[in-house]
Amino acid sequence: MSEQVPYANYQYEIYLRGLGGQRPARPLDWRALERDAYHLLAEGPRGYIAGGAGLGETMRANREAFDHWRLAPRMLRDVSERSLARTLLGTPLPAPVLLAPIGVQTLAHPEGELAMARAAAEVGVPFVASTAAAHTIEQIAQAAGELPRWYQLYWPRDRELARSFVQRAELAGYSAIVLTLDTWLLGWRPADLTNGFLPFLWGEGNRNYLEDPVFRAALPAPPEENMQAAIGHWAWQFANPAVTWKDLAFLRECTDLPIVLKGILRADDARLAVEHGVQGVLVSNHGGRQVDGAVGALDALPEVVAAVEGRCEVLFDSGVRSGADALKALALGARAVLLGRPYIWGLAVGGATGVVEVLRSFLADLDLAMALSGYAAIDEVGPGALVAQTYGHSSGSPA
Repeated sequence: MSEQVPYANYQYEIYLRGLGGQRPARPLDWRALERDAYHLLAEGPRGYIAGGAGLGETMRANREAFDHWRLAPRMLRDVSERSLARTLLGTPLPAPVLLAPIGVQTLAHPEGELAMARAAAEVGVPFVASTAAAHTIEQIAQAAGELPRWYQLYWPRDRELARSFVQRAELAGYSAIVLTLDTWLLGWRPADLTNGFLPFLWGEGNRNYLEDPVFRAALPAPPEENMQAAIGHWAWQFANPAVTWKDLAFLRECTDLPIVLKGILRADDARLAVEHGVQGVLVSNHGGRQVDGAVGALDALPEVVAAVEGRCEVLFDSGVRSGADALKALALGARAVLLGRPYIWGLAVGGATGVVEVLRSFLADLDLAMALSGYAAIDEVGPGALVAQTYGHSSGSPA
């Protein structure tokens, strides 16, 4: 989509179609979209997509963290021409938004990651492709065409398999590596456990492993002949809790691409990330799927931004639902936000078209939130755009 046409104009398209009696095919309120998506999904996939760790306290904390801040709009400012554009790690962004890496997207729709990639390309929003995908790194890249994309790595036990994943991503045109730090072991997820449902054990979501030459070379027989052995080897490879900071040197040996560490929630870890030479940190608690009772990701964002002191890029995910949410995270210092579950709900109810609708709605909401808060460019937005809420009362703008 062109920057010449404001994202906010999407609402006028909808209203004009309404004059002809045409209403949107799917809800634009994310809560209703979530409801409709879950009604369509079978119990196992629904629990996997919706579920969080333990009692779901971290998922609640993510949403509550957004309530700690309120936008404080400024008036009588010229916002007739606006720009959301930003360049991040060499990737041009028409808006400071990417699609977060979400695995096993075929649980939501048969075309899974391929539909997501086509939708992202149509709207022009870069995405981060997950290792835990139902389609290969290469297939997802092909579906995306010329759209910029990043690759999210789950670091396996075999270093040469990690190297193979990264090299495949480079060859397929991915322009950054996002290393997830918080999933060396699967968190305690009651919804999945209650359903006895882990899609990888059925050969869904581990396609990148099953078709990787290093992975296949370690098997007694090809997966096509002995899938049970292949799944067992996947399970051994996936859980790798021995990785430490010193192992980042190996990842740097594998690639010259920018490296982003996903899952940073503390200032001390943020400083360590900078000391180890990474180009970005992603403030995230995996959408509440790993550690129950953890800090809300937005609550952790300001101290991470302060700790890195501009020495690397800071990104944000976990709990983002609206344009106002994104604007709050950007005001607190995130250079970009990653949108997660909402686009999967769109995928579930409408395939690629559903994802396009979610993205256009989200970008329109962000554009309007920025403009109505009194800002013509995203680079103007800072902590002064917000007031903190303490027990329901404003405590003024953050320092």
